[in-house]
Parts: sequence; structure tokens; C-alpha cells
Amino acid sequence: MENERENERLNLFWKVIVVISMLLGIFLSINKLFYLEAFGFNPIETSYLYYLLAAFMPISFLIFPARKTHTDSVKWFDIILFVVSLVIVTYFGMQGNRIILEGWDWNAPMLPTVFSIILWALLLEALRRVGGLVLMLICGLISLYPLIAADVPIGFLQGQSYDFLTTARNHIMSSNSVFGIAYSTIGNLLLGFLVFGVVITRTGGGDFFFKLALSIFGRSRGGSAKVAVVGSAFFGMLSGSAVSNAVTIGAMTIPAMKKTGYKPHYAAAIEATASTGGTITPPIMGSAAFIMASFLAVPYYEIALAAAIPALLYYLGVFIQIDGNAARNHLKGMPKSEIPSFWKTLKEGWYYILAIALMIYFLAVLNSEGQAPYYASLALIIIAMIKKETRMNKEQFFDMLVNVGKVLADIVVLIAGVGFIVGALSATGVSFSFSRELVAAAGDNTLLILLGGAITCFVLGMGMTVSAVYVFLAIIMAPALVAIGVDPIAAHLFVVYWATVSYITPPVALAAFATASIAGANPMKTGFQAVQLGAVKFIVPFYMVYNPEILIGRGEWTETVIAIILATIGIFVIASALEGYLLGGGEINPIIRIILFVAGIMMFIPQTAVEISGIVIIILVFLFKYMTRSKSGKENLEGA
Repeated sequence: MENERENERLNLFWKVIVVISMLLGIFLSINKLFYLEAFGFNPIETSYLYYLLAAFMPISFLIFPARKTHTDSVKWFDIILFVVSLVIVTYFGMQGNRIILEGWDWNAPMLPTVFSIILWALLLEALRRVGGLVLMLICGLISLYPLIAADVPIGFLQGQSYDFLTTARNHIMSSNSVFGIAYSTIGNLLLGFLVFGVVITRTGGGDFFFKLALSIFGRSRGGSAKVAVVGSAFFGMLSGSAVSNAVTIGAMTIPAMKKTGYKPHYAAAIEATASTGGTITPPIMGSAAFIMASFLAVPYYEIALAAAIPALLYYLGVFIQIDGNAARNHLKGMPKSEIPSFWKTLKEGWYYILAIALMIYFLAVLNSEGQAPYYASLALIIIAMIKKETRMNKEQFFDMLVNVGKVLADIVVLIAGVGFIVGALSATGVSFSFSRELVAAAGDNTLLILLGGAITCFVLGMGMTVSAVYVFLAIIMAPALVAIGVDPIAAHLFVVYWATVSYITPPVALAAFATASIAGANPMKTGFQAVQLGAVKFIVPFYMVYNPEILIGRGEWTETVIAIILATIGIFVIASALEGYLLGGGEINPIIRIILFVAGIMMFIPQTAVEISGIVIIILVFLFKYMTRSKSGKENLEGA
């Protein structure tokens, strides 16, 4: 619905402008990543990043309205902002060599200095339109921090101060602020994956994976809910967006769940929880994972590989709970007439799986991270055009290009805007002192730092995107964790996991509230139910830090296998305790639920004696349930 309103704002002329600008941006990316030097054009890195911003930031003023009441057309001031931002950013791109050689980030001529101030304001306005007023205010206020850093009364927040003009130049013309690591990740890695996500969705990939999940799980008890979980996982790992995933897939899954007996708030909570998991599920995940790869200077496939098991554990926890709920409430599967054939579905959409496999091959085997999604996207478009069922007409293809422009403008503005935070904290030196003081204050106590970081992630997640929260804490908290011996990837994944928690946790719970509106359910009730279903997300991040072996590639295989087994047992009993139903043991009373929950938590404590004690408790509970059920069955038989 949101995309439709944005596209209605654009008439044919402005849509053409958006498509042309988007294609120029894609050309820039392909020209650089494939080393084409087309038409003899091969700008240095600095100029390339400016040109990329020139391709996507100006069109954000066309796509995203200044106010909600301006959705009917592009206004005169939108056009002015479009032209001014295009001219200024293109100017900086043309001056790339001088910016580097003459050190314009600290001492520039008057014209680029004035342009820096104007672009600073323009980027904040674009950020407000794309990310909302709260995010703009946070980034805007922190961007001014270098003006007062030396006068802050709190020791670890003190830093080097700069005058206004120097701050403006540093934000716009240095490689540490707007055009820092996070933004360079877009041009060197992320852009192609975003294109792939739109292409696979627009060519029918989302429908295919949903039908595939339907064909596998539709007939099992609570089948509609299981389809929602698996379908949303597939769709979410492609889109990387929790809310859009919840709205898009929820429109199909929530009515189906209600039809098969699920209460509205429970159906909405299932979809919200499943959709949120997409942001932590490889191969695409969200933009934060790509920025993480740049921060850590490791190949992206290492991040995706490490994140695979925790994501599976998250969905396992959700799956066990909805299965237990279906068993307790005697919910059946979906009618056979509504379930497609597995083999027919696979035959019709095999090339979607092929495209993902092709991309993974390029990532893991050929180590061509930037090129991989473009190859996969091209293969998808060609096959989709050959097949009559998925062939797009001119209007559909054009609309897909407009949507690509919208998605890319969205993420480019968000990441560029978040760069103000990095630039302000880096230039003042606060990011380094804060990490140092955090370690000193916690007394090398990992748990205290983790709890502080978790709370910070949750609070910031209420008003900022996952990428923004991640970038902020990646330069403040993650270094503190690494300094006390935490595995770097585990530390950064911890931040990403907790940054997504606010999507399902009241009082904000954007994903839960979005699905509640579809289901006609109480938003707060839906949010609290989503917290129960997604409880694993609160536990797994801590387990990753204390047991990094759970992350594939971060330990010996034997250690990884043992960690996975223990975590799986822990998730199984915790989910069973939360739902009040034990697979093979039936319903369980409150006392046993508490015992099982504690035993499950023991599986995540990295002490052999504690883990063995937990396993013993779990076995004893199963034996007790088996004996009481057998005795009950025997008494019922004698009574008959």
C-alpha cells in the first residue's frame, strides 16, 4: 500500500526521471565492480561515492513527500530540492581529486564550504522524509556534537571541538562521516543485493516460496501458522525489511490463520515474529549485515554463515510454540483443496532456488561479493522473461524499475544520514574514549556491558532503523566487547539481534502493530504475544557471546556441533515451557513449565556441570510425563 501511494505521487515524467537516475546509479556500481571503465569513465573512490549519492539522494525528494498530505503530486519545493541536491553532489563528485589532494575536509575554498553546509541540511531533510522525524533529530543533533564536545561536563563524553565551518567540511568531505565505512558499503557491496531482492520479489519469488511452504506444511496441525513462519522467513531473508515483510505476507497468512481457528492477536503475533526474523536470516538479511562485513573487514559470506544457526534457532523456537498451541487447541491443518502440489510448485519456480544457489556460489566459492547479486538478478530476469507465466509486460517491468529506485533511494539516504553519527563521534574522539570508559566502568564484566548494550539497542530501536542502531553501537559498544575478549562477529551480531527486538516489543512494536491492524486485533495484546513467541531473540544473542562456537566458522567443528546440539535442546524446552505443551508429553502444569524453562536456560550457560545438570533435569521431566501419561491411560482403560 505504501509503495502504491508513493508511485501515485509520481506522474509518468517523474517516474522516468526516477528510472533514469536509478539506472545511472546501477551503471556506476556495475562499472566499478566489474572493472568495465565504460566510455573511459573510471572515477576515484571518493568521486564514485559522490556520484552514487547524486543518483539516489535527489530522487528521494520526488518519491517521499514532505508531509503525508502531499502524496498526490510532486510539489514545486520538491523540484527545487531535487535540482539543488543534484547540482551540489555532482559538483563534489567532479572535485574528488582536489578534495583528497588539497585536504578539503579540513580547509576548503569558500564555495565547497558553503555547499557542505547546504548538503548537510538537504541530507537531514531527505533523512526526515525517508526515516522519520525521530531519526532525523537524533542524527541532526549528534552531527552538531563537535561544536560542544570540549565543554561537555561528563568526562568520557568530552572530546575535541571544532567550529561550525570545519564541522560542515568534515561531515561532507571526509571519509569518516557521511562517506565513511557504512556508506562505502552501499557502493561496494549492498547495492546489488537490494536490486536482487526487488527483482526476485517482483518476478514472483515471494509467491513461490510462500506456495512452497504451503505445500510442505499446509496439512500439518496448525498448518496455516507454520506456512506463515516459513513463508515469512523466505520472504524476509530476501527483503531484509521486517515491517514490509509483515504487511506483504501478512495480508495472505493472517486471514488463513484466522480461518483455521487462530485468535486474531495470536495470528498477528505469529506473522510479526516470523517477519522480524527475516532481518537476521541469511543469505541477504538486512543492510546492517553488509555494513558489519565492512567494519570487520571480512567477506560477507562469513557473516552470513555465522548468522545461519542462530537464525534457525530463532525460527525453531517460534515453530515449536505454534505447534504446541495447535496441539493444545486441537487446530487442524488446511484443507487439501487449498494446498498446492509440492512437485508442481517446485517445477514452476525452480529457477528462484537456482538464482539463490548461483549467488551463494559466487559469494562462497568465487569470492565475488559485489558481482554475485547482479549475475543472479540477470539470470532471474532472463528466465522470467522466457517463461510465459512470469513474463512481465512493459508496464510491469517499468514499475519494477521504479520500485528499485525507491528501495535504493531509501537505503542510500538512511545510511548516508547515519554517517553523521559516526563522523561526529569519530572526529571528537568520543567513540574511542566511550568504549574505553565503558570497559573500565564495567570492570571487565562482560554481562554488564551486554545488558547495557541490550537496553540501549532496544531504546534506540524505537526511533531508529536497525542499520542506524547498529552503526551507532558498532563504534561504541562492539569495540568494548572485543577489547575484553568477545569474538568480533559475535559482538556485532549481538548488536544486530537486539536492534531488531523493538519491532515486536511494546510500546513501539512496529511489526506487531502493523499485523494487528490486518488481523483486527488489539495492538498491545499482539505485541506481548509476539514477545513470547520471539523470546528466543532475547536469549540467543547472549549465547553467541558466551559460546561463539555456535557461529559456523568461529570454532572447531566438534565444538560447533556440541554447541548446536545444546542450543537446540535448550530452545526446544524453553519454547515448550513458554507454550505449556511438551511434544510427546502433552500439556504441562505451571510448575513443570518453570522447571523446564530453568533447565533450558542452563543449556546456554557455558559450564559443563551446569549443562549436564540441565540435561538430567530435562530427562527426568520427560520420564515423569511418560510415567504419568501411561498411568493415566491405564486407569482410563480399566475404568472403561
